[in-house]
Amino acid sequence: MPARARPASSTATEVVPQEDMVTMMPGLQFNETLSWRAGKAIPVAELLRRLQALSKEMRDMEQEENERQSFTRVAKELASSNLLTHKDKGVKAWTAACLVDILRLCAPDAPYTEQQLRDIFTMLITSILPALSDPSNAYNVQHAYVLQSLSQVKSIVLVTDIPNSENLILYLFTCFFDILSGSSRASGEEQLPKNVEYNMTSILVTIVDESSSLPQEAVDTIVAQFLRTDPRVIGSTHGKGKKNGIVGEKQSTLVLKELPPAYNMAKMICNSCEDKMAREISKYFNDVIVEASASSNHNRRSSRDVVDADDPALGPTEDDLKELYKAHRLLRELWRACPVVLQNVIPQLEAELSAENLQLRLLATETLGDIISGIGAAGPPPPPTIDPATYPQIDLSGWPEASQPINLLTMPRSPQSFPQAHPHAYTSFLSRRQDKSAVIRSAWTLAIGRILTTSAGGVGLSPSDQQRLVEDLSRMLNDADEKVRIAAIKAVATFSFRDVIDKLGSDGSVATAGSVLSNLAERVKDRKHTVRVEATWVLARLWGVASGEIAAGNEEVINILGATPSKILNAAYIADLEINVLLDHVFFQALLPLSYPPIKSKAAKPTNGDSQRVNDSQTNGEESKSLDPDKIRTARLLLLAKSLDERATKIFFARCAMQAQLSKYFTAYLQSCEDYNNGIMDRNEAQIKDRLSKLVNELAKLLPDQSKVSADLWKFAKMHDRRAYQLIRFCMAPESVYRTVVKALKELTKRIESLPAATSSLMDTLAPLLYRTSILIYNKSHVPAIMEFSRTDEKSLGSIAHEVMKDISSRTPEVLKAHVSELCRLLQEEALSLDKPKDNGAVDDLKACAAFARKFPSEIPQDQEFTQAMTSFVLRGSPPETAKHAISILMATSKKKEALAKDLVRRCIKNFKYGSPGFLSRLAALSQLLLLAPREVGADSNGIIDIATKEILLQVRTTFDESLERYQWAASMDEECNAKCWALKILANKIRSHRDASTLQTVADPVFTLLTTLVSNEGELSTENSTPPNHKSSLRLTAARLLLKLCVSKPHEGLLAPAAFNELAEVAQDALFPVRSSFLQRLKKYLAQTKLPPRFYVIPFLLAFEPDEVLKAETVTWIRSRAAFFASLKSQQATGAVPKTQPASKASTVLESVFARLLSLLAHHPDFGDSAEELLDSARYIMFYLSTVANEDNISLIFHIAQRVKGCRDVVSPPPSPSGNSDESIDYSKRLYALSDLAQQAIHGFIDAHNWSLQTLPSLTRLTLPKSLFAEIKDHELAITTAEKNFLPEGVQEGLEIQVRNTLRKSKSGSKKRKSEGVEDSLKAKKAKTARSLPIRDSKASKERKKVRSSGKGESWDDVADESDPDDAPRERGSSEVRERRRSGRVSAVVSGPGKSYAERDDEEDERELEELNGTDEPVEPVDDDDDDDDELGNENSNDDADEPRSNPEDEIPSADADNEDLPTPPISASKGLSTTRPKLKAKAKPSPRTRPPSRAKPPAPSKAAAPAPAKTKSAPAPTPTAAAKARANGKAASKAKPALAQRPAAGRATRSRGAAEAAVGAEPAAGEVGLSGGEESELSEVGESE
Repeated sequence: MPARARPASSTATEVVPQEDMVTMMPGLQFNETLSWRAGKAIPVAELLRRLQALSKEMRDMEQEENERQSFTRVAKELASSNLLTHKDKGVKAWTAACLVDILRLCAPDAPYTEQQLRDIFTMLITSILPALSDPSNAYNVQHAYVLQSLSQVKSIVLVTDIPNSENLILYLFTCFFDILSGSSRASGEEQLPKNVEYNMTSILVTIVDESSSLPQEAVDTIVAQFLRTDPRVIGSTHGKGKKNGIVGEKQSTLVLKELPPAYNMAKMICNSCEDKMAREISKYFNDVIVEASASSNHNRRSSRDVVDADDPALGPTEDDLKELYKAHRLLRELWRACPVVLQNVIPQLEAELSAENLQLRLLATETLGDIISGIGAAGPPPPPTIDPATYPQIDLSGWPEASQPINLLTMPRSPQSFPQAHPHAYTSFLSRRQDKSAVIRSAWTLAIGRILTTSAGGVGLSPSDQQRLVEDLSRMLNDADEKVRIAAIKAVATFSFRDVIDKLGSDGSVATAGSVLSNLAERVKDRKHTVRVEATWVLARLWGVASGEIAAGNEEVINILGATPSKILNAAYIADLEINVLLDHVFFQALLPLSYPPIKSKAAKPTNGDSQRVNDSQTNGEESKSLDPDKIRTARLLLLAKSLDERATKIFFARCAMQAQLSKYFTAYLQSCEDYNNGIMDRNEAQIKDRLSKLVNELAKLLPDQSKVSADLWKFAKMHDRRAYQLIRFCMAPESVYRTVVKALKELTKRIESLPAATSSLMDTLAPLLYRTSILIYNKSHVPAIMEFSRTDEKSLGSIAHEVMKDISSRTPEVLKAHVSELCRLLQEEALSLDKPKDNGAVDDLKACAAFARKFPSEIPQDQEFTQAMTSFVLRGSPPETAKHAISILMATSKKKEALAKDLVRRCIKNFKYGSPGFLSRLAALSQLLLLAPREVGADSNGIIDIATKEILLQVRTTFDESLERYQWAASMDEECNAKCWALKILANKIRSHRDASTLQTVADPVFTLLTTLVSNEGELSTENSTPPNHKSSLRLTAARLLLKLCVSKPHEGLLAPAAFNELAEVAQDALFPVRSSFLQRLKKYLAQTKLPPRFYVIPFLLAFEPDEVLKAETVTWIRSRAAFFASLKSQQATGAVPKTQPASKASTVLESVFARLLSLLAHHPDFGDSAEELLDSARYIMFYLSTVANEDNISLIFHIAQRVKGCRDVVSPPPSPSGNSDESIDYSKRLYALSDLAQQAIHGFIDAHNWSLQTLPSLTRLTLPKSLFAEIKDHELAITTAEKNFLPEGVQEGLEIQVRNTLRKSKSGSKKRKSEGVEDSLKAKKAKTARSLPIRDSKASKERKKVRSSGKGESWDDVADESDPDDAPRERGSSEVRERRRSGRVSAVVSGPGKSYAERDDEEDERELEELNGTDEPVEPVDDDDDDDDELGNENSNDDADEPRSNPEDEIPSADADNEDLPTPPISASKGLSTTRPKLKAKAKPSPRTRPPSRAKPPAPSKAAAPAPAKTKSAPAPTPTAAAKARANGKAASKAKPALAQRPAAGRATRSRGAAEAAVGAEPAAGEVGLSGGEESELSEVGESE
């Protein structure tokens, strides 16, 4: 009996006659019968009428106002089977309406038995309520009335009182959810009224609330509704034809305007019955998890072997995993809908985080991350649109960033803060950062990215929580596993531009070490290419979107993302071919997209499509028509160039220069393809194939996977598509406008992809080559905008516009042809306003015009107005460089050059007076006239020289405070210093333009003497030492650079004596960073252009103690790049890419040949000392050389050079004086011998550390050392004695071995350690340690030490006393205490690198070799200097090979060793340009053990864990003469002895093989034997792989 029914059953079975009823209250008036006997059924129409009448009467009756006994008879008849099972739907509908009224009026006691109630609710639930799914049903009103009554009266609760009613309840739940889900699917049909949905929900809530226990299937039904937001469920519901219910791509993007009704009903049930649903859902998930765990444990027990817990085979079965995935998707959506019901499930989910099985931990990590982010079963929202080609660009002052349709299913939404509701589970989730599995850490990283982007589902994060997550994201970018780093990068990619600025930017900018953006930027140089690709694209797109705000001057965005382009382009220094290809794509698809801006040019014809136009919401039609896309694109190009730092700027301009060089290669390739004619050739078939093969091989070297690239290039040649050839030529033609180039690229891409003969990888191969050869940056369409920006300085782009214009004029002047008249007009306007203050813009414009004039003089106007404007620049231009370039223009274009030059000389000399208006410009003009018109200057040259010397150089007009430092740097030069620099250029240009070789030495000697005096005296020219300190540094730098410029010419280079060369080399160790940096920059430029002879390659190796890590790292990179280039010459000559003008071995051993020069330079170095400590300092130079040049293939040759030095004597300095009272008393030959022994010891240690072997050279190889430095020892007995003697003091061997070991250990640790793991911090620490403990000495003290050592008393430097501060306190750059410092500051940083074979020759051979190599080297890196004079001479001084293709266009970008590609690039110090110090040497008293500088201290004994210490001997090992050497000394034939250079004695190197002494003495070939010929040398010059 139901709980709410009366206990007596008589009321339900006995019918009281109507006449016996006592009508105390109004009752039911209906008295017609509703039942019938079998065979006499009431007609349907009549039955319907009676039921309608009954229903109408009861509907208006209230429960408490009627006598309940009056309903007994009707209630019994309504419950009869005749009505409940009637076939007519109308009868059933009206019966149901009457029944619910009976239940309403008789509540709370139903007048029915349990069986009657079961029959009644069976009819209602199975027939009436399901009919609600059709709103068009004729009896829908009655159905809705039944539903409403059950809901409002709560009579549905009677179902729960019926025994075994689970099936009815389950059917009711299923029915209602099916009705609502069917309603949501109906399209074009009548929708269910909202009150129906409400009443259904109310009924189900009542049942859940009143039921003692719900059927498990009903719980499943409720919970399953939350998966209606899952696209996979939607796909399975809608797409019957789709396999596995996978939703299509288009369908997955459908946007719902509201949540499904069934979803809302399930949500209301859970929120209305929190406690009960929490228990039921907890039970549901517990069953799923327990089953999966049981399956996992069963699999573990069945395995007898010890295996990894993360093995998927030991986890849940596939079916269990499907259930787990489904359950965890439900958890995500339940948190969004009703988080309260998960209060018992979250602890279970937290326990999964610690599960042994990987799949369970992964599932729990992903689920908790999405729960915290408010992400449901539909998944995360689509990533934000970050399109770098968008125009107008994003404006942070407006909100939102973009109008995207809101998808309720994917919009993150969290009803409450998870960290506050479940703090313990949140803490456990955060601990997954340290999970042992990279898969878990990757999932966790993506999860915290979503938490940050969604602000924890919209509820927000506390500042501390947000900061912690940002820091964790930063750490994951440095994770050891590449999958985690990629996940972190993808997490950053999900941030919108505003979130990047507001959330990630708060942690620091791209340049802030340790920040998210900084670590992301470091991943651009990651060891794994997949990581590099992801990071580079994310960074590039971010900057592309931010460029609008950067251009608008938004300081916040500039500070955060301004350095992004530099970080990207600096990756080119790794010299990885894959990185170079990646940079090609990123540059033209993100940084400067080809389609930017997406608006049509004013010259373009209008079309019906608006795909490239700006949307009306962004820019109206009139504005769109007025926009100039070329100017917009140029502004972005200039902004990009402006954002680059110094190193990235070099890469930018180098890539621009590469276009002109590589286009010549590609033009030749296209011509060869046409000649090849798909294999059909009439003549010269072998020659054409050979040429095409060589070009294909050279182009293939520019890209990774050379075999595939070569195959693709051959495929393209065999396709023989002439239209494709023409399209590529359009891309490379200087006369092509930007629109033409882009259209040609698009057409070519479509054409190649559509050709049946093309392979899938063909376009991938051609794309980077097309990007590099197409004239996309220096395009003629950009020139007018560049000129406009340079004139107006709009958006502060004037300075960079001048610089770009200058580079265009030197790289591709052809694009200026159409705009040169406009450039000349601008110069005329600037000439009219010379009296007004101006910036350096005129200098760049004039320089650009001068470069164009040299190549196309006929294009420059010849009218009087232009000539007068140039003359105004000559006489009154400011700065004086304007006069220099104006002279260049006039001399290149004037038809009356002679008369004009004479007139200008007279006007410049006339009434010249220091300080008069325009005197600096006159000096600059005279300097250029002497260079370009020496014959026209004629007799006036002596007067010019007098002005330069007597009026300028020999006068000191500026006074200074003598208490200031005696040698310092000034950021800008005053008038007097500037004038003296121009005077020096006048003297240098005088001899540069001197044509008479017979009188050259007479004319040049005074100038060389003057310049070398300035170099050696640190810029002091006055005998009274009255030159201001800031003048001396500028004068020394100018003199050193002029010496380099003079040595570009072979006749002039021969005038630089070895002693003067040594003085010049010491400028690389100047006390002032700007001096040595600028000098080295110019030196490397000339060497890269092959304008200087090989002996100048020795100077960069003096940077072994360079304290500035950036300068040192750049130099190491440059040396390795040059080593790789020389090594490639042999293969290039073999393929015909380089003319075979000389043996390839000589071309590949330039760096090896300078080792003898390095030893000579060290022997004459002012810091050389003969004590063990000081010799170990000299060993640092040798180790620096070995670490950058030596490899397994050339180490034997380098060792042989070191031996040969010991067989010669020094000829640079005079022999020792018997008096012993001057510098001539120094025996430099003994220094050479000590350095030779030291080098041999270092090389042996280097070989041992690398497990190499010392190879034997071909028999009786003759190596001739430079005759200007070395001479053979004539006395053979002395030669043998010298070879046998050990010149190293005791203690050097032990210290050297430790030094070699420590150096290589640092090199290896540096190569394995990414910058993200702390290398940058180590560099900072190293700098601090250097500043704190490096030795210092006074320059005067150095000279005193020379005298002390020359006295023959044997004192070491530490014995010389001076008044320095005895403490080793740190000193800042620029302090007065370090203005006179040791030229070789101490810093230890050695990096290993490649090198090649050695073939030795004298100076003349080296010079001939470099002349033969001219035009085959890499392009020069762009350097901002005034070094364009070389191109103006038009004689032998100029090595301009711009018209010839380079041997390797990729060499233009500085390269690095592949093994060190993950080494960080040290940050550029913002203050290094103002630096005035490098640490000093304290030479007075020996430092105490506590304060003793590391570089001067005795090396500590190696630990037990290190390599065993060598056996101690009384002295360092001495070379032992060979039998051949003694035989030579005795006049015997040297051929009787075999040289043996490869092996050393095993016993502690106490002796050397006799072949070593023979090589040191330099034995002549015996009869019948010959020296090493060019062909034999080539066998020794094989290119070795870098270690």
